[in-house]
Amino acid sequence: MYHLTALVTLLAIAFYFFTCINVSRSRARTGVKVPATSGHPDFERAFRIQMNTLEWMPIFLPALWLFAAYIGDAIAAGIGAVWIIGRIVYFIGYSQAAAKRGPGFMIQGIAAIALWVGAAAAVVMRMV
Repeated sequence: MYHLTALVTLLAIAFYFFTCINVSRSRARTGVKVPATSGHPDFERAFRIQMNTLEWMPIFLPALWLFAAYIGDAIAAGIGAVWIIGRIVYFIGYSQAAAKRGPGFMIQGIAAIALWVGAAAAVVMRMV
């Protein structure tokens, strides 16, 4: 069983849900009406945070689960937790200013790459 990886998956989904709620709140605060996706810088940053998180989920989640299956639950969950921390840092920075999104993006990007490379290496090693 992959309890820790499952927990990290649930936390990642909860964080994504939080970003969705944040976009809705930002719409109300800034007056950007549906279906517009631009119009106020605060809203646009909130929207991009949500969309960027969504864009990374199909990279992160399969790599997380493949890493867990081929290498180990605890290590996968630890790296997955780093990914979530990176997304939180990204959220905080980007919410303040677009120029502040870099550190969080770097943290989550390195974590996602580590999961993907680890999973890919483990799969290849088992095949040969």
